[in-house]
Amino acid sequence: MELHELAPIAGSTHVNKRKGRGCGTGNGKTAGRGHKGQHARSGGKTRIGFEGGQMPLARRIPKRGFNNIFAKPLTAVNLGELNVFKNGTVVDAALLEEKGIIRDCKYGLKVLANGELTKKLTIKAAAFSGSAKAKIEEAGGKAEVV
Repeated sequence: MELHELAPIAGSTHVNKRKGRGCGTGNGKTAGRGHKGQHARSGGKTRIGFEGGQMPLARRIPKRGFNNIFAKPLTAVNLGELNVFKNGTVVDAALLEEKGIIRDCKYGLKVLANGELTKKLTIKAAAFSGSAKAKIEEAGGKAEVV
């Protein structure tokens, strides 16, 4: 086999449409842009959410409460998921990521009380729900805020 014999697998590539190259191509004259109008012009694009001057949906719907755009959301984990560890284990976000219980703990871990904890664990997290803390201590473990 020589270099000039190399070719991509059939069907893996396609030829781009050549717009504005005569009416025999089916994409001549207006080049698929139609006649006149905003989208027929060069640079005639609309921003995301623009509805032709009509009041956009994002502004028509009533807003309620406060949305903190700087909030750093905590990754939640339920107590029932922590029974995979042995008694006396120190559980933190890194260990949970290693075991595949949580995926991405960017801003910290919050432990929630869903499920039952049967093991005696020391859990290190940024936050605990009140009932989760009570369940951990009831099982003989510790809840440490990091």
